[in-house]
Amino acid sequence: MAILTKEEAKALLAKVMAFSKAEECEARLSGSEQGNIRYALNAVSTAGDVSTLSLFVSSTYGKKTASASINEFDDASLEKVVRRAEELARLAPDNPERMPALGPQDIKDNPAQFINSTAALTPEKRAEMVGQSIKAAKEAKLEAAGFLVNTSGFSAMMNSKGLYAYDKSTNVNFSVTTRNADGTGSGYAAKGFNDVNKMDTLAATKVAASKANGSVGAKAIEPGKYTVILEPLAAAYIMENMFGGFDARSADEGRNYMSKPGGANRLGEQLFDEKVNIYSDPFHPDLPGSTWTGEGQPVNKMHWVEKGVVKNLGYSRYWAQRKNVAAVPGPSNIIMDGTNASLEDLIKGTEKGILVSRFWYIRLVDAQSMLLTGLTRDGTYYIENGQIKYPIKNMRFNESPVIMLNNVDALGRQERTIGTESGRSLLIPAMRIRDFTFTSLSDAV
Repeated sequence: MAILTKEEAKALLAKVMAFSKAEECEARLSGSEQGNIRYALNAVSTAGDVSTLSLFVSSTYGKKTASASINEFDDASLEKVVRRAEELARLAPDNPERMPALGPQDIKDNPAQFINSTAALTPEKRAEMVGQSIKAAKEAKLEAAGFLVNTSGFSAMMNSKGLYAYDKSTNVNFSVTTRNADGTGSGYAAKGFNDVNKMDTLAATKVAASKANGSVGAKAIEPGKYTVILEPLAAAYIMENMFGGFDARSADEGRNYMSKPGGANRLGEQLFDEKVNIYSDPFHPDLPGSTWTGEGQPVNKMHWVEKGVVKNLGYSRYWAQRKNVAAVPGPSNIIMDGTNASLEDLIKGTEKGILVSRFWYIRLVDAQSMLLTGLTRDGTYYIENGQIKYPIKNMRFNESPVIMLNNVDALGRQERTIGTESGRSLLIPAMRIRDFTFTSLSDAV
């Protein structure tokens, strides 16, 4: 069994601590059980289950630290991995940024992360969920390819200063691409939840099918600056690239868009439109997350942007000590406020613009301005007088999410969605943006 209880994990880690002879010792124990099913051309192609359980031990002498790992858990193996970490630590160079281990912390449990029905998902149930997706694709006369994966996992850490932290979580992600037989229309949908009961593969595939059939006969329009409506899936992908910027050290060292000349950062500045409010909260009921960091620091609700003003930046323990401020863990999850407006409301309020269903292959062009480039994909449509008029050919964009969030015209309802490459869930709204820059056309569907 790869999922240990809080008590089982604590007992095992206590054994590790008892074997340690180092000045400091830290041990991390993690396990997961994962099941998946993949399909293409409206037929299942592969399925599988994976179970893992791993132990990582770090030993420290002064500022020398090294780690060793193992996946055997008898007493002899536990002692062996501790001795190996100690042996390597004595040979390691000094780490000038090494911080002493934390003592016991006030870490709250977050039972909302773990849903029993998700953990109990069977191969038969996964097959049934995929069967619903394939059914929707066939009814729309399309071919579907997709992936469904569910994971149950736990993490625990203990150190020789008396700190112990534990949490467990579940997650289920689903993505599907639908295409017509001649490859002239394509649609996509992706969803992620920690509760499988919220996952509706049939409804998601119907959305993808609508995009595929609605994107046939796409017309070319001139690249340039347009008002765009980004569906939450598109907004999540372009925005998730920017959240690493909420780091004080990167900003102070001149390495990101939060930097100012002379080694300062933009904390306290109005960097975005007043409609923009971004925060993290591991106890949010729609996006529950871990309540502690990799160092064992407690994580609580934190406001990063309020009415467009940068309110907080993350400070590692080392950088906080350097700057003589309190340490602030980085974002544990990402939540952006929206409104009660539906996607249809945003479209109705648009005189001329482009609806973007999804972005694809976004890459960084310039870190200091957060300039990104990428392509639209799987359903891009021209809007006129509050109505979708026709599908348009995909286009490449060159845009910064920092500038984009300065040009927010309207926000829609908040929705849990997935970052296309990271698979990370975010809670953000659809958004209407002025002057979004498209640079060229693409013939790809």
